[in-house]
Amino acid sequence: MSIWEYANPKKFLSTTERVMPALWILSGLLMVVGLVWGFFFTPDDYRQGSTVKIIFLHVPAALLAINAWFMMLVASLVWLVRRHHVSALAARAAAPVGVVMTLIALATGAIWGQPMWGTWWAWDPRLTSFLVLFLFYLGYIALWEAIDNPDTAADLTSILCLVGSVFAVLSRYAVNFWNQGLHQGASLSLDKKENVADAFSNPLYVCMIGFGVFFIAMVFYRTGTEIRARRIKALLARERLEA
Repeated sequence: MSIWEYANPKKFLSTTERVMPALWILSGLLMVVGLVWGFFFTPDDYRQGSTVKIIFLHVPAALLAINAWFMMLVASLVWLVRRHHVSALAARAAAPVGVVMTLIALATGAIWGQPMWGTWWAWDPRLTSFLVLFLFYLGYIALWEAIDNPDTAADLTSILCLVGSVFAVLSRYAVNFWNQGLHQGASLSLDKKENVADAFSNPLYVCMIGFGVFFIAMVFYRTGTEIRARRIKALLARERLEA
């Protein structure tokens, strides 16, 4: 079996419709367990108090905001190289989810940062690169909506995705690139001295997996919607020609 079989819209729809119910249930359970565990059954931090618990929303959302763009990049490259329409539609489907996750990350970061830094926002290199990534998301969605020809829209948005990937990389690895600024270092690290305590990391991992499964389910659902919408447009266009 080849992965390229799923570039066939019919095959993609039949497969995703079978697995989506399980994905919705699994993501819901993991997110509820992770968030309840994190917010109600973890201790306060000795420095940040109960404010630290926003980590269970902020980190998964920020991680998804960045990795959603990477997923869009891969799908866009597949479109540019192999011209598979499902990949272009999957990239389009992921963008609104990425926008929402970026907004959650920016909002929770501001709420977390205000009591810690004394300000809601700072032009920290890490925060700024994340804000630019959010603007690229908006531009990507707007470009899809502005162009009537779907193949032309897919081409131009794929190029935009390539350019925006620079800021996705900066957002992902800014903690390593810059040591200055207000933003703290990475919450999760292979170095036990830098990693958060197990009391926080264990529910955080559950939240991250739950958010990840939710993202996959959303992309499957929205891609299916895009495929059906394109089919309807094609049928309407055919009817107009025959009329």
